[in-house]
Amino acid sequence: MPRFSGKTVIVTGAASGIGLATARQFSGEGANLVAVDLEADELKQALGDLPPERTVLHPADTSSQDAAVAAVEAAVNRFRGVDVLINNAGIIRSGDVEATSEEDFAAVLAVNVGGYFHMAKAAMPELRKTRGAIVMTSSVSGIGGDWGMLAYNTSKGAVTNMVRAMAMDAGEHGVRVNAVNPTFTNTGMTEDSQDEETLAKFMERIPMKRIGQPEDIAKVMLFLASDEAGFVTGVNLPVDGGLSASNGQPPQ
Repeated sequence: MPRFSGKTVIVTGAASGIGLATARQFSGEGANLVAVDLEADELKQALGDLPPERTVLHPADTSSQDAAVAAVEAAVNRFRGVDVLINNAGIIRSGDVEATSEEDFAAVLAVNVGGYFHMAKAAMPELRKTRGAIVMTSSVSGIGGDWGMLAYNTSKGAVTNMVRAMAMDAGEHGVRVNAVNPTFTNTGMTEDSQDEETLAKFMERIPMKRIGQPEDIAKVMLFLASDEAGFVTGVNLPVDGGLSASNGQPPQ
């Protein structure tokens, strides 16, 4: 029996990267899937081949509270409940405090933090009924800082502690809340940074000598959402090829 047969899973940011890999993994494990993304055409192109009886493609901007509520309602109306929420939609803007515009800072927080809050708030009443799970995409940038990534680091630091706070509040209702914290992963978001020099720098720091693939992250998300992780909550789990095992000193 597939692990998620008969269960309903909402995945945000499902049209590409980690979200796409995760949506496909859940569908392959028998889940009813509600795939949410801002880009309607990309969503249809990426996931239009999935079983229609188990799939809802729902274009939405999760930084809007009303859009988040509508996404959860779409799941309930079609599949009568929600068992898993994957909070994954995100954006990135680079720059230090002086170079980061007010607009970019607000946009990153609206999507990366506000969107996760809106979706979790909308889904929580349904998750309490099913004693379900939330898994969020944080980052190694939510554990430690980067140069020139103020807005993104701020947002992922917030997600890391949101997971802990939400897990403490929701635990008595049987709802588990965890996050994955990937390092540099082969997605559209990092496409422009995958030059030879940048990749060489990451190879120097990552013990497994490769960057992450979306499927690496997706498989861990499925574990955290599954019954196998039934006593795991409030965890920010690095999925980083050993990057966070380092104390920060360079190779010698």
